[in-house]
Amino acid sequence: MYTVNQLQSQGLDYVELANASATAKAKICLNRGGALESLVLKSETIIEDLSPLEYKNTYASSVLFPFANRIKDGKYAYNNQEFQLDCNEGNLNNALHGLIYNKTFSVVNSDVTENGATVTLKYVEREKAVGFPYLYTIALKFTLTEANLVLEIEIENNDVSSFPFTLGWHPYFVCKDLSKSSLEFLSSKTVAFDDRMITSDVVAGKVEMPFEIKEQQLDNCYALDSGTVVFNTPSYKMTIESSAKENYFQMYTPPRANTIALEPVTGISDSFNNKLGLEELQAGASHSVNWSIAIN
Repeated sequence: MYTVNQLQSQGLDYVELANASATAKAKICLNRGGALESLVLKSETIIEDLSPLEYKNTYASSVLFPFANRIKDGKYAYNNQEFQLDCNEGNLNNALHGLIYNKTFSVVNSDVTENGATVTLKYVEREKAVGFPYLYTIALKFTLTEANLVLEIEIENNDVSSFPFTLGWHPYFVCKDLSKSSLEFLSSKTVAFDDRMITSDVVAGKVEMPFEIKEQQLDNCYALDSGTVVFNTPSYKMTIESSAKENYFQMYTPPRANTIALEPVTGISDSFNNKLGLEELQAGASHSVNWSIAIN
C-alpha cells in the first residue's frame, strides 16, 4: 500500500509519497514551489538532495513559471506596455527561473491505492507582482507508482486580462558514472547563447545521437522534434515524456559529481522577448502540461 505523509525538516514543510517497501518514494518541498527534492523508482535513487550545493543557487527540481530560464535585464513588453522583473541573477543582470520557485504551496488533495499515490498542491497568487502584474492559480499534481512519476501542472488565469507565459521544470538527476552516460532525443535545432546565457540564435542542423556526455561541462539547449528524451546510465535507463505542443530541452552539469540537470521547458531563454515557445493565457482560461519520468 502507498502512503502520503506531511512532515517537517530543518524548518521546511514536505509531503512524502511512498510504497511500503520504499522501492518507490518521492519527497516534495512545499516551501520551495513544490520542488521534488528526492525520488526513488524501482529502488533506484535518481533525484537526491544536492548538498553541499544550495537551493538558492541550483533551483533544484523547481517548477518554472511564468517563464523558464532567463529574461534579459528583466525587461519585456506585452500589450504595448513595458515591464521590469526583478533581476535575481545578479552577476548577469537577468531575471531567472520565474516567480514561484520560493512560493509556499498547500496540499489540497491526496489519494492512495495498492499501486500508487497522488497528491495535489496549489498556490494562489493574490498580489500582483512587480513585473508580472497578474493573478493566477497554479496546481501541481504528482502521481507516483513503482516505475513512474508524473507531474501535471495546471495554470488558471484569475485576472481580467491575458498574460504571457512559458513553463519549465528543473530536476537534477544522479547516477553512478555520468561520464559513461548518454542521451537520446530528436532535434534539428540547437539554441545558441551569448555570454549572459541569453538566446542569440537558433541553429538548424540535426543533432547526432546518442549524445555522449563524457567529461563535458554542459549548459546546452535544443528544440525537440518530439517530447521524448531518454537518459542512459550504467545503472538505469530513464525516459522523460512531455505533453506540451512545443518542447525544448535544457541540460546542465553543476559543480557536483555524477549529477546533471535535464530540464523539459516549453520556451527558451528570453522567451518574453524573442517569443520562442511563448504562449498567452486568456482571462478565465486554464492551461495544463504533463511531464513524466519512467525507469525502463
